[in-house]
Amino acid sequence: MSTHKRTAVLIDDNESSHKFFLRSVENLSIDLKAYRSADTAMKFLNDNKPSLLFLNIILPDKNGLAFLSELRKLPLHAKTPVIILTSNDYSQDRTVASELGVLDFIVKPMSMRTINSIMLDYIK
Repeated sequence: MSTHKRTAVLIDDNESSHKFFLRSVENLSIDLKAYRSADTAMKFLNDNKPSLLFLNIILPDKNGLAFLSELRKLPLHAKTPVIILTSNDYSQDRTVASELGVLDFIVKPMSMRTINSIMLDYIK
């Protein structure tokens, strides 16, 4: 198992989101691992614990909240810090996210300042 103190994971199928996040962390000395699908990300997460996980709810292969429910069952990720990203602000998604222990629920679009602030607040 590998633990990186300054690693963040982004799971989002949107290429623009990947570019945006990569630009956001350029000067923060944070290693960003970006994945477009839940299944691909899970291959990394099975053996690695990032400092922070950004998770989009709408993914091509699985609902992000369903993915998070599965991830929480793994001892390594029972308490991994997670920030939910979404274009839709549905109260039922917020409720499920809260039950799964997410740190924050961010509605897109977001600013680089917001991402930088989150990274600096949650990645020690």
